Amino acid sequence: MYPKLTLVLGGAASGKSAWAEAFVIGAGRPRVYLASAQPLDEEMQLKISRHRQRRDDGWRTIEEPLDVAAALTRVSAGDIVLLDCATLWLSNHLLAGSALAGESNRLIAALHDSPATVVIVSNEVGQGIVPADALSRRFREEQGRLNIRLAEAAGLVVFVTAGLAAVLKGRLPETGP
Repeated sequence: MYPKLTLVLGGAASGKSAWAEAFVIGAGRPRVYLASAQPLDEEMQLKISRHRQRRDDGWRTIEEPLDVAAALTRVSAGDIVLLDCATLWLSNHLLAGSALAGESNRLIAALHDSPATVVIVSNEVGQGIVPADALSRRFREEQGRLNIRLAEAAGLVVFVTAGLAAVLKGRLPETGP
């Protein structure tokens, strides 16, 4: 049985999104891809295109860079939602000048209240060097705090590196990848 909330952590290009997609497919339920990325430059456009190409027609996609809480009200109890990713969602809010604590509280509440099972992909950003500028340091701290809150709320937490998954909290369901 899949837990109501699963957090999939990893570094950039660690394979976390592909692992999470396979995990969601393994549930055998209607799938919703909740995308937070914004195609603001060519590099992000290419990344979004690669992610789209990996998904078959079995996915319903909701593109929502900021109001993920509202998007979670548009899913059903039988759905399994992949939120990819919390890192871009937080970046979007940081750059928009949002009140990050309030938005994080809204996200956590929406995850709790969602009728669907939710799998969240997020970057682990605290294992690198200390960033040189204040905005990057603030982002790293905020992302770390958000990941802690998500991990506390999740029944299953998985860390992916080099495409390999290690369970940090909970147990993989029998039907997982």
